[in-house]
Amino acid sequence: MSKEVWRPGNMLYPIPAVMVSCQREGEKPNIITVAWAGNICSSPAMLSISVRKERYSYDIIKETGEFVVNLTNKKLTRATDWCGVRSGKDYDKFKEMKLTPQKSVNVAAPGIEESPVNIECKVKSVVELGSHDLFIAEVVCVTVDDKYIDERGRFDMKKAGLVAYSHGEYFSLGEKLGKFGYSVVKKSPKGKKKKKK
Repeated sequence: MSKEVWRPGNMLYPIPAVMVSCQREGEKPNIITVAWAGNICSSPAMLSISVRKERYSYDIIKETGEFVVNLTNKKLTRATDWCGVRSGKDYDKFKEMKLTPQKSVNVAAPGIEESPVNIECKVKSVVELGSHDLFIAEVVCVTVDDKYIDERGRFDMKKAGLVAYSHGEYFSLGEKLGKFGYSVVKKSPKGKKKKKK
């Protein structure tokens, strides 16, 4: 096996491609596409997003202390990309991409109705890092499109067709390879079925 040594860089891929919606009171809502987003705590539920200071949405999120993370799927890929390369200073992104502002439950910022999952967040702290600042936020509500909920009441990721981002390209998530803990589950001997108790 041979490996090349590269300079330090952002190589943690793939990552989610999400649209983050925000709004100042009395102004139009805006959308920023974020690839640097992730879960950071389960109790309380918390996540983080990283945003450049020069982005139009940065000041909106910092001032209001609220935002909504909207998961993206195949149908939203073009809008996701467009909202990432255009500025809310110049465009009404909801209008341009024919997206619908969805009234949130616990924050003033709207979600995106067309998104399969909307994650309402309240900022707890901001960490200045360099090119980006890290917004650490508590999840205060989650809404899920019921067409992506299976018969067991769980979110069906395959049906939703979620999108990931890697090195400037978008990919759809598909094939299931296993589930948490599958590597340690004891199997019955070949050809023999487990007896029911």
